[in-house]
Amino acid sequence: MTYQALYRRWRPKVFEDIVGQGHIVTTLKNQIKKGNISHAYLFSGTRGTGKTSTAKIFARAVNCLEPEDFNPCNKCEVCEGILADNIMDVIEIDAASNNGVDHIREIRESVKYPPSKGKYKVYIIDEVHMLSTGAFNALLKTLEEPPKHIIFILATTEPQKLPATILSRCQRFDFRPVRQMDIMDHLKHILTAIGIEYEEKALSVIASNGRGSVRDSLSILEQCISFCRDQLSYELVVETLGITDEELLWSLSQAILKRDTSEALMLVQQVVKEGKDVQQLIKDLIGYFHNLMLIRLKSTYSHQALSEALLTKLEQQAIDIDVNKIVQLIYALSEAESKIRYASQPQIILEVTIVSLCSITDNQDELLERIRKLEAMVSNGSISIGNSGSVKKVAIKELSQEERQPVKGSRAVKEMAPVTPNDIEVTSDELQEDSAPLDFNIIKDKWEEILEVMRQDKKAQIKAFLKEGELINIKGRNLVIAFKEGFGFHREALDKEKTKAYISSIIQQVTAQTIGLYLVMESELNLGGGSPKEEEALARLKEVVPEGILEIIGD
Repeated sequence: MTYQALYRRWRPKVFEDIVGQGHIVTTLKNQIKKGNISHAYLFSGTRGTGKTSTAKIFARAVNCLEPEDFNPCNKCEVCEGILADNIMDVIEIDAASNNGVDHIREIRESVKYPPSKGKYKVYIIDEVHMLSTGAFNALLKTLEEPPKHIIFILATTEPQKLPATILSRCQRFDFRPVRQMDIMDHLKHILTAIGIEYEEKALSVIASNGRGSVRDSLSILEQCISFCRDQLSYELVVETLGITDEELLWSLSQAILKRDTSEALMLVQQVVKEGKDVQQLIKDLIGYFHNLMLIRLKSTYSHQALSEALLTKLEQQAIDIDVNKIVQLIYALSEAESKIRYASQPQIILEVTIVSLCSITDNQDELLERIRKLEAMVSNGSISIGNSGSVKKVAIKELSQEERQPVKGSRAVKEMAPVTPNDIEVTSDELQEDSAPLDFNIIKDKWEEILEVMRQDKKAQIKAFLKEGELINIKGRNLVIAFKEGFGFHREALDKEKTKAYISSIIQQVTAQTIGLYLVMESELNLGGGSPKEEEALARLKEVVPEGILEIIGD
């Protein structure tokens, strides 16, 4: 007898043989039971989830002469004829190779004739999304009003490519990717039937690599059986598939988490020397860190696919690790996976990625270090900012005791939003001592010309916002522009580092004066009756220093 592949030999014969699609099986059996059979069905889902097998079982069930619990008996004349392709009441068409208008016209002609043996004539059109636009249009009328003895079953992996007019005329059933545990149970049943011993761990690896497809899992199983012969062990399955051993994955993950670059690179080179695929190693690493993340989050989902020994190690590993760090690792590995597909030297890209992974620090430690630096700067009397590559300072030590006191009646300090180091924006009062003196009158006289240059530079929005402000004076090396109440949005829109840098560059272009900007509300101009220098220093302190530190300085 000619050898048959496992997925063909173990193709489902009745509804109960369909793996992991109970919601669809129950619905179809109830329709047969009540006689509510539709004229058109759409079976959609990823490959290997049972679409075509379900369609064939349904076609036999509706035509079976002696159905058993609304399943086909597979023994009567009609069932045997359909199984042997001797009866033309079930016609299977591959739309990938029969996608033209002429092929659909042939169907339109043949539907006129009644079935030869059974009750229904069933057309199963596989990969229906491959039909041309003209073919869909030719099918539309027949699909909408077919003869009573006709059933269409359309199967596709890409339902989004079907026209809405086709979708609206079909009952749609979505086949889900099969759960790993369901695939493992199916593999156990097959191995027991053919008399092959197996390790649970080995089946877990096969089902995991099947990625929700029963057919793919059976193909992998067949490959492993050919290599392992009478006993399916974890080690032989790993060797057959070329995947990375879990012990090595654990060691590599430990090296990455401990930032031991030398050890991590040595392990990568060891994997490559063993002839393992670099892209497969990255996939295995992503899967490993995915399991680690789920365990860290106390999810039970991942436990199904892990051995007890590895699960124990992962639980110990997850105790002190930050979830955000695991997410960073997964994103970095995913990006490397996409690059390696087209790389001529994938090993180098993997090694560079490993080096970068070893440099990732825990977010919590990094934030604590930044906070410590900020506190040290405040206590030393200066705050250094590196937003755009330059260092800017506020001289807190030079302020008098009166200048450090919070303004009475002001709610600004209490209502101030929390400030992070990246959000700090300070304009220095101190430029070079040899800078040329600034002339406010020149800027005021040429203000319309400055606005016109912005308009010509296609910055009409900046111009419109500036027109709502009033030029007040020059304080230090800053041009003070005040906005009336109700125009706070304009001030906030302009009070951004890039925007202010652009405005300053236009002022310099027109007036040849290098100057910064200080944007305020009119109500803030003489707040507390202090000098402009005091007001500016206080305002900058409010922007930069957190509330608790300001209160300490005030005391």
